[in-house]
Amino acid sequence: MLTGEIRNQVDQIWNAFWSGGVSNPLSVIEQITYLLFIKRLDDLHTLEESKAASLGSPMERRIFPEGKDDQGRPYADLRWSRIKNFEAREMMDVVADRVFPFLRELGEKGSSYGQHMKDARLGFSNASLLAKTVDMIDKIPMDDRDTKGDLYEYMLGKIASAGTNGQFRTPRHIIQTMVEMMRPTPDDVICDPAAGTCGFLVAAGEYLRENHPKLFRDEKLRKHFHGGMFHGFDFDPTMLRIGSMNMTLHGVDNPDVSYRDSLAQEHDGDAGRYSLILANPPFAGSLDYEQTAKDLQQIVKTKKTELLFLALFLRLLKTGGRAAVIVPDGVLFGSSKAHQELRKQLVENHNLEGVLKLPSGVFRPYAGVSTAILLFTKTGVGGTDHVWFYDMQADGYSLDDKRNALLPDEKQGAKPQSALTADDHAKNNLPDVLARWNKRDQEERKNARTAQSFCVPKAEIAATGTYDLSLNRYKVVEHEEQKHDTPADIVAELHKLESEISEGLSKLEAMLR
Repeated sequence: MLTGEIRNQVDQIWNAFWSGGVSNPLSVIEQITYLLFIKRLDDLHTLEESKAASLGSPMERRIFPEGKDDQGRPYADLRWSRIKNFEAREMMDVVADRVFPFLRELGEKGSSYGQHMKDARLGFSNASLLAKTVDMIDKIPMDDRDTKGDLYEYMLGKIASAGTNGQFRTPRHIIQTMVEMMRPTPDDVICDPAAGTCGFLVAAGEYLRENHPKLFRDEKLRKHFHGGMFHGFDFDPTMLRIGSMNMTLHGVDNPDVSYRDSLAQEHDGDAGRYSLILANPPFAGSLDYEQTAKDLQQIVKTKKTELLFLALFLRLLKTGGRAAVIVPDGVLFGSSKAHQELRKQLVENHNLEGVLKLPSGVFRPYAGVSTAILLFTKTGVGGTDHVWFYDMQADGYSLDDKRNALLPDEKQGAKPQSALTADDHAKNNLPDVLARWNKRDQEERKNARTAQSFCVPKAEIAATGTYDLSLNRYKVVEHEEQKHDTPADIVAELHKLESEISEGLSKLEAMLR
């Protein structure tokens, strides 16, 4: 847990950046990430020095060269332990003119710890701000994994606007709920093809630390955890740096966080590789057929990114692999041929286990789009029996742009520290979601369609002809005449109408061509 003092220090640095003219939250985090990376290099070098001294042998891996550069300046000056003691102006000169070129050189050499630093540039507006930030980072107990992880999560929580490519943070409590529902195992190979800050991968790692601590006493499993389990892809270098550092600070030594345009590149090398996919891919985008990987077009012929990502998940998962992914509501009821074909594939060719309808304000202030979580297992031979639906109304926070907490911390999330009352449940449905999900094959089958969650037989979904997965299609409202009187229902109907209009315009555009 972060202390109030550390939080205040972070807030002061944040305010200093803003006062210095650095207004983009991603830029602030990126610059702090660079400094954390520089400090980590020194920590790794110190560890190697200690190991060599205790064994009486030469260093196996030397990060900082010995001696001096061609201008007679010692390489030791590039180390955090020396930089932090420089006067502010000298610190600025050394970091800008020597450390950052060194980082870029590491990246160009293909170093595993420098691969995302190829275009690193110092963005501090003045020397005093740099010195103040270095001093703050140096005072934080970085030998504590929880403190490092919490520090970075606290900074990521300050991102208040979407990135240039539509990135935004999925709320941490939503991520944790999805991870709890999927129950990662020590043998899983986990992927997020739209990784961003790697929040899903971090949460999966934390789940394994908490629920499978013995894996770290097994050499093979420990090696898998640190090197072969986690895979995250993105095409934004800034997000790759931030995501990679997020994983590192949460104790994963060598995650595969790499550059990839997931929808454009062919997936022959990765097809059927992963046993678990957790993702919140970009919505409402559209790609030309020429820009889209041909193997995805073979699964579903479409330009819509939300459908292409679903096709991608099916392509990447191995048989028996599970997925929990966030999709816009239009995926559930869209009337286009591509929408219907993809839903049919999930229901008929694989095992669609659940549809968790999220409140429409859960992604504010970034977006107000209505979304749902699809939970399925790739089988290739069917397996859908009943589909579990849950109508989530509250996630513990207000559903406006402020997203204020409605409950104290100990009653938040899917696994709160304190039991919730009925009044608390009205403000936080997540513990109930998890409890009911775990009973989806037992008691949940008996629930009436008026309940917050219920199961629908596969035959009934297929009988719609379009494989409609919208919750309102199957939910029964106790007072039928009031069915469309609630704001949630009105929003759902508007989104459905918007989707139908969009499809109509697309068809008209195709005809005009």
